[in-house]
Formats: sequence, structure tokens, C-alpha cells
Amino acid sequence: MLIGDPLTYLFVLPIFLISLTVHEYAHAWMAYRYGDDTAKSMGRLTLNPMAHISLIGTIILPLLVHFGWAKPVPVNFSVLTRGQMFRVAAAGPAANVLSAVVLAVAFQLFSLGAVSALGSFVLLAVEINIILAVFNLIPVPPLDGSRIVYARLQSPEAVNAYSNFSRYGMFILIAFLFFGGFRLIVLPFVAVFFNLFGLP
Repeated sequence: MLIGDPLTYLFVLPIFLISLTVHEYAHAWMAYRYGDDTAKSMGRLTLNPMAHISLIGTIILPLLVHFGWAKPVPVNFSVLTRGQMFRVAAAGPAANVLSAVVLAVAFQLFSLGAVSALGSFVLLAVEINIILAVFNLIPVPPLDGSRIVYARLQSPEAVNAYSNFSRYGMFILIAFLFFGGFRLIVLPFVAVFFNLFGLP
């Protein structure tokens, strides 16, 4: 997920960490709910950001190339049904959307726009959470959207075709970012959300 200008790195980083933590915790919680204790046994069923930080993906890359990620929560999908797999995969983006909604409502309810520093912080948190949700819903491995699509495939042929497609996931994502897919596809959803909640 794109994190912004290096000059605002120290301002953005706490929001980025918290948003990623909520996202990964939601995956871990949903998996544990369905009987997969893999994440819990590895200390990942927690809201402590330190458990989810990837030194390269969460700290270094966002500073250097404005892009980053957290350590993916380990999930044993072999013990889950297709429906459970779908809900575990969707839990992360859903948690980010819910966070964005709560923050947007709080912004309007408490007139945070009049408090410039706090208002800016909340608006940035809304933006980052929506970006995380939308970007992760792209149906390309290793993003959550790929698991959501996989969980809905019915025929062995479709599963096999998608597995073959998955081999090129990282190359597709790199091309997506390089050719402006983020600006063309992800950011418009942020604008829609801001308009929906009347945010500046």
C-alpha cells in the first residue's frame, strides 16, 4: 500500500502500523474462530503492532519507495471450508472499512475539521484504511482478493486455471503499480468514500 511523501513518514507511520495491525488481527481472529489456532500459537492473535511488523515491508520500504506491508498472518487453509476461507480472507479488508467508517463518523460527530492537527490525522487514517481495504481486495496473489476469488471457484478446471495464474501474481502487481493502477483504480474508491461521508 502506498504510504505517501517521505517528509510525512513519521506522521504517517503510526497510522500505517495501527491500520495494518487491525487488518492482520482480523484475519487471525476469524481463523481462530473457525478452529485454526496457527496464528494464535505464533503470537499473532494480538493488537500489538510489534507482532505484525516486517522490518523491510513495514519500516524500510515505505520510507524508500512509498510502499509497504505487514507480515502476513499464517493461516492453515487446509482445515477451513471454502466459506470459512472466504470469511478469513475478507476479514482484513472488512476491518479496515469498519475502521474507516468509525473514524469518518467521529470526524463529523465531533467536528474534528475545526481541530486542524487532529482532523488531519483522522482523515489520513480514513484514507489509509480505505486504501488498505481496496488494494487488498484486488484478486491477485498474494492479496486477500485472490483467496476470496479462490474460495468461490467451483470446478476443478477453474481452480487449476487460477493456480496457474497465481504464479505470476507478483509480476502482475508490479505491473499494476508501474502502469498507474493504484491511481486509476484504488484512489477513486477513496474519493467515493470521502464524498459519501462528506469529508473534506
